[in-house]
Amino acid sequence: MINLETPRKFRAFINQAHQVAAEMLRPNSRRYDLAEHEYPVELDMLAALVDGLGASGNGAGAGASGVRRTASADEVVNGSNLSSVLSIMEMCWGDVGLLLSMPRQGLGNSAIASVASDEQLRRFAGVWAGMAITEPGCGSDSANIQTTARLDGDHYVLDGEKIFVTAGGRCDAVVVWATLNKSLGRAAIKSFVVPKDTPGLTVERLEHKLGIRASDTATIRFENCRVPAENLLGSASIDRGFAGVMQTFDNTRPLVAAMAVGCARASLELTRSLLAEAGVDVDYDRPVHLQPAAAASYLAMESDWEAAYLLTLQAAWMADNAAPNSLQASMAKAKAGRTANDITLRCVELAGTLGYSEHELLEKWARDSKILDIFEGTQQIQQLIVARRLLGKTSAELK
Repeated sequence: MINLETPRKFRAFINQAHQVAAEMLRPNSRRYDLAEHEYPVELDMLAALVDGLGASGNGAGAGASGVRRTASADEVVNGSNLSSVLSIMEMCWGDVGLLLSMPRQGLGNSAIASVASDEQLRRFAGVWAGMAITEPGCGSDSANIQTTARLDGDHYVLDGEKIFVTAGGRCDAVVVWATLNKSLGRAAIKSFVVPKDTPGLTVERLEHKLGIRASDTATIRFENCRVPAENLLGSASIDRGFAGVMQTFDNTRPLVAAMAVGCARASLELTRSLLAEAGVDVDYDRPVHLQPAAAASYLAMESDWEAAYLLTLQAAWMADNAAPNSLQASMAKAKAGRTANDITLRCVELAGTLGYSEHELLEKWARDSKILDIFEGTQQIQQLIVARRLLGKTSAELK
């Protein structure tokens, strides 16, 4: 049974994450939003702190590198997945873009932690990995990937182009999704760890974006890029097919949901403060219809936020306890992504001119929140996955 209170063993760590968000991330939020593509040097010290906590055993699975299923069938644990989503919520209460810019905490690190062998985990320890999935002609339909990986001796040769690679310009390596054989469809798609200094890998450009401007987003091209065969994550066999690669999403979608929950909470807290200053009090002891319209709207947003929060905890807890969580991960991502977008935009409206101007961070949080409803699978794709799971349909039966 899930206990909805923050586990005692995580509380000190979560408090530390909140302190970092309040004293380092939020004070620098506007600066790096305006200075797009400038590397936030303050994060080097923060990354060193996270590494130190992990090495000492006090990190409780901090950040993306902590995501891995380790529970046995006869134990119930609150592990690294739950710790990660709780800490990410706090960090994104500070700033989503800066969290995504954290060295060695990239989405590619989650992929490595999710499906790598023990030997690969040791070999790639300390590597900052971005995730390269999306292509110019392939967005949410990741099964339609065109980037190829051809075995040549003891190397794979990668050819193709990836776009919207988070941390693609700054990371040490990218986890690249490619197909071993296009004729086999999704069963032949595998992921490869490709160091950035590999010949044939070229960072073409960095994108200018609506939100998360502190995080660099790159287009990367692969031309005759030779990668050691041992850099293929997991097994080279296609027997397990696409499911092995997709396990990455079951672990990373709750993390993105946590980002959305943290960003939405920041907007709610600031908006409530601004409403109070304007003489609008949110009264939890009075029926909604007897309160001002702004207060009623706020209460509706809070209830939506609570649902997103609980779904996110459930998906992470299931991963900690080795329970299949593909349905719950997609439900959490869909609910949290849409909720964060709705809440941040509504908060801008409720705050009026203060919400629309750069005097407060509300307009920035509204811009940042949009990507959380898009990457790691769009809102529409998550709803499609949920429908397939609930109706017992395959991807061929329900498109």
